[in-house]
Amino acid sequence: MLSKVLDNVRVLDLSRILAGPWCTQNLADLGAEVIKVERPGQGDDTRKWGPPYLRSEDGEASFSAYFTCCNRNKQSICLDFGAPADRTTLLALLRDTDVLVENYKAGTLKRYGLDYASLKALHPGLIYVSITGYGQDGPKASRPGYDYIFQGMGGLMGYTGRADGEPGAGPLRAGMPVVDIATGMYATSAILAALLRRGRTGEGGHLDIALLDVAVAINANQGANYLVSGQSPGRTGNAHPNLAPYEVFRASDGHFILAVGNDEQFVRLCALCGRPDLAVDARFASNKGRVENLAALRPILADILVQRERAHWTTQLEAAGIAWGPVNTLEEVFADEQVRHRGMLRYANHPRFGAIPLVRNPMLAGEPAAPLRAPPLMGEHTEAVLRRLADT
Repeated sequence: MLSKVLDNVRVLDLSRILAGPWCTQNLADLGAEVIKVERPGQGDDTRKWGPPYLRSEDGEASFSAYFTCCNRNKQSICLDFGAPADRTTLLALLRDTDVLVENYKAGTLKRYGLDYASLKALHPGLIYVSITGYGQDGPKASRPGYDYIFQGMGGLMGYTGRADGEPGAGPLRAGMPVVDIATGMYATSAILAALLRRGRTGEGGHLDIALLDVAVAINANQGANYLVSGQSPGRTGNAHPNLAPYEVFRASDGHFILAVGNDEQFVRLCALCGRPDLAVDARFASNKGRVENLAALRPILADILVQRERAHWTTQLEAAGIAWGPVNTLEEVFADEQVRHRGMLRYANHPRFGAIPLVRNPMLAGEPAAPLRAPPLMGEHTEAVLRRLADT
């Protein structure tokens, strides 16, 4: 089972906010022992990022919903790097640590002797992961940065938003921190590869993961569109830059997403719309033509689709083998029969908070539902971890 594959790996998590904690939560879900190291009295910044907040059944403790999304299956201890005794404790923990993940600004941990060069001398097999905004070197390496900044700087907001020329057109960020999440996933993959390499060579290493690099990489087809054409893509609203029709349309009683993936599917769409002539129209017969002539095609389809209710069209599309989807609220997402069948909603029990709702890690699909460890209170496991350290 994947959920147990890292059960002999120990991770010290010195990261905060989302990119680093998302990565270490992945490792924890895969079985690693993850010890989250937090600053006494302050802890991870996201503990206070709310509302909403979860409150303990006795009303004396709380943490934000945001914190719960990326900190399950971890232990939390409090150490102050500036205090010699705590720094000594951290170095003692590192003796049996496989992976250290940190997201301090470049050069910060060097002041405490906790940079990679210092720790490599003590632990050559350590996999040391630095997650920063701009990387460990370069003219902007010292700058702080958050997801939002890199959605803009990396190009995503340059082509995201209402179509150019429409009312309200302008830069728009994604509704969730996509660069942070993608950075956490890239870091997870890099760590797994580094563990494989260490198993073959015995060597650790320093992984330099930058949000800016990830923001540039995840432009994917849009980045390739620019590199091939030399033209920066403009905003196209809900339309796809390389495929048509592939966007949101309105039925008489609501919206739905229509995703026509090839010319054959377009022929079937035209038939069920009662307009087979569109499939042989020179402007629309090929995907290339439909993309180039979308301004002409869109209103024709919109006028047809708005005449019937959504259930009519979605039933017809289903029968024709054409992909479609609803535009759901999150309430509708967690009520969806397929989401429920896949077991995406899970709960972790905490003695003070009761059942805490969480989202299953997609990597663990098909595995038995093993109990989840609830996100920890700040310093909840300090005493237990230090007692165990003293016994070794």
